[in-house]
Amino acid sequence: MKTPSLAEIIRSFPERRIAVLGDLMLDVYLWGRVSRISPEAPVPVVNVVNRTCCLGGAGNVMRNVSTLGARAFAFGVVGRDQTGDELSGELGRHRIGTEGVLRDDSRRTTEKRRVIAGAQQLLREDYEDVHAASDEIRRGMVDRIAGLIRGGGVDAVIFEDYKKGLLTGWMLEELVAEARKAGVVTALDPKPGSVAPVKGISIMKPNRSEAFALAGMADTSEAVHPLEDRNLAEVARRLLETWEPEHLLISLASQGMALFGRDGGVDVIPTRAREVFDVSGAGDTVTATFTLSLVSGATPVEAAELANRAAGVVVGKVGTAPIHYEELEKALEEA
Repeated sequence: MKTPSLAEIIRSFPERRIAVLGDLMLDVYLWGRVSRISPEAPVPVVNVVNRTCCLGGAGNVMRNVSTLGARAFAFGVVGRDQTGDELSGELGRHRIGTEGVLRDDSRRTTEKRRVIAGAQQLLREDYEDVHAASDEIRRGMVDRIAGLIRGGGVDAVIFEDYKKGLLTGWMLEELVAEARKAGVVTALDPKPGSVAPVKGISIMKPNRSEAFALAGMADTSEAVHPLEDRNLAEVARRLLETWEPEHLLISLASQGMALFGRDGGVDVIPTRAREVFDVSGAGDTVTATFTLSLVSGATPVEAAELANRAAGVVVGKVGTAPIHYEELEKALEEA
């Protein structure tokens, strides 16, 4: 059988269906100008001229899946408030399935509000409740996703954990088991201290600091090339041993990313960014692109290469921005 080219892999994205379960957030941006210092305190006065909002947290992964051309299904919790209404509207605007988005009267929808002037972020305000979601909500989501998996309705399930009270170990264990029986890919963007290791996930994608924290190690070698970084190699060994993922992809900021396999092999993909303005959401872009590429016939190294190119595009934008199908095609042509 002929191996598909990277361009052919991208062109098959619209045929894929991805469920994303995780912590939904609304990213709000207040854009303005600074012309003076406040007489009340030594802080700048921002004259706000525009307000924009977009999907954040797990929602940004969903948005990336959608803008890459695939069908995304959202599973998460929002409050019964204006922010929740706005977030649901953003999901609909991006053609993301919202049947799995449940309302919780006891919860405030997570909102991250940023004040920006002159392309510089001056302040971020967080509004959120992080208490545990009810067992009823959690069970309902697991049952819905399990039904999609058993019915052949999804190619992959992505778990996005931001420690906001939704994801638990038993949820991951049940869904990973269902997915493995059905041959469905699973991907986890983990947060240290949130859930105990769940074995058998297809893709595990922490960033460097998360990987070291998950492995219980201090990071003292960030300037070392990844192939010469013994601490990074030990972190990977520990994570592969405790979590047993098929693929461990660790993003390394300016050093690109490192892909570790169960066979002990490692591939380093150097960064592709031409100019970095904002790294917000770049990890979400990597998770979405790597997962989509893998279920579209890419090898793990090819999937990492496409994910790296996608990240190189989004860090050149201001704010939480997704990668678009056409942008990834163009980035591939320019290589």
